[in-house]
Parts: sequence; C-alpha cells; structure tokens
Amino acid sequence: MHSEIHDLFDLTGRAALVTGGARHLGFDAASILAAAGCHLAVTSRTLESAQRSAEAISTRYSVETLALQLDQTDFRDVARVFAAVQAWKGHIDVLVNNAGGGSGNSIANLFERNPEDIDALIRINLTGMIYCCREAGRIMAPQRAGKIINIASIAGLVGRDRRMYARSQMNGQPVDYAAAKAGVIGFTRDLAGFLSPMGVHVNSISPGGFARQLSEQFVRDYSDASPLGRMGRDGVDLKGAILFLASPASDYVTGHNLVVDGGFSIWK
Repeated sequence: MHSEIHDLFDLTGRAALVTGGARHLGFDAASILAAAGCHLAVTSRTLESAQRSAEAISTRYSVETLALQLDQTDFRDVARVFAAVQAWKGHIDVLVNNAGGGSGNSIANLFERNPEDIDALIRINLTGMIYCCREAGRIMAPQRAGKIINIASIAGLVGRDRRMYARSQMNGQPVDYAAAKAGVIGFTRDLAGFLSPMGVHVNSISPGGFARQLSEQFVRDYSDASPLGRMGRDGVDLKGAILFLASPASDYVTGHNLVVDGGFSIWK
C-alpha cells in the first residue's frame, strides 16, 4: 500500500469507543476501527455480550480492548463508562454512537402503541446518544481533536411504504423511531456547529435496510425499491463509511449525514 493511502486511513494507537458494539453494525464498526489500529472499548446492554465482542476483536486484530456494560438512557451510567474509557487510555479519539433499536416486540401501529414504549424508544435512540455526545465532547474538546459518528437511519429521511411490511406479515418500525433518527441527524448538524471550532468533528451515517433474519418476500420488495437492487450486507457495507469518518481522510468533513442505503432514499 502506498504511504499516501496508509496515512489517510491509519488510526494506530488511537482509542475508540463503540456503543452497541456486540453485533451487527456496531460490531462491524468496532472491527474496522481495530483493523485500522485503534484500541477498542465496546459496550453492550449486558457485560457478557460486550466481553464476547471485545475478545473476538482483540484476537483477530491484536489490539487492546475494554468491555463495558452500558445503559445509555441513564446519564450516570454514561458518565461512568466514559470516565472508565478515559482512565483506560487517557484519551478518547473516536466515538461511534451505535446503541439503539427499533420497536422490538412492542406494537408498532401508532394508534395502538403504548406511550411508555414511545418514551423508551426515544430515550434509547436519541436522548442516550445525546448523553454520550455530551461526555465525549467534554473529553475531546480539551484534546482539540476527536471524531464523533452518530448512527442515524434513512427512517429519519423518508416515509416508508408500510404495505411492504404488511405483505410479509411484519410488525415494521413505529413512527417514533423515525422521529428519533431524524432527531439524531438534526442534533448531529448542530453539535458539529458547536464542537467543530473546538477541533471535534461530528458526522452521522444513515444506513438503509440490512438483510438479516427477514422474509424472502420483504428482501425482494426492498431490493426492488433500491437502485442497486439489494439490501445491505453485514460485515461489508458499513465499514468503509465508518473508517472514512473516523480517519484523517475526513478531516475537512463535519456536520454531514452520509447515507449508506444502496440509493433507496433517492428512488421514489
């Protein structure tokens, strides 16, 4: 590899924190950062899941890892985790805010949805992410350097055709999920305005649908609605975006929402 390419993407010796890093897109984010040389702190709702992820990353990429349990809806727990990561390496250079989730097993239909489920979804996907950014910013601003990457969603950009879910007898995602992810995108832009003069870059990524444990009918329908003709692939399609926004390659990029959706959001 030519030194120009290496220097743009080398993260050797830096410390990164990935929330929700035990599986799927979070594990992919942690993996590519480790491959670029980062030492990794990984959180999950359960310590056992975080430990499995951290051990797998350490074994494969020969970097130091730290596993931590995190409930990001609890600000005191967020503060505890960030203090632990800072004490571990003395600095935090990259934060990937990936923890969150959809409706789970709760009812998605707005007219039938439990208000407590709405509140919980907003807290995990938006409020908790704000808590994490607050603590990251408090550490990164004195460093005059840092990269914050918030995982949003195309749900925050487009309304969805729920007939696609109905044809596959799927619950689908509630409208409050879209509200939370649109909030992530808006928050990212304004946080970039606040933190960028302090040397901290803030960007978001809006993934489209990724093919995992879905009916063949839904995968066909979604793929047919995408210019690239397929859904996203775990282990592949988010890694380049994460590496770009975490590395020196994006040092003139802040306040940006990078859409990684195979064109789904443009083809309407």
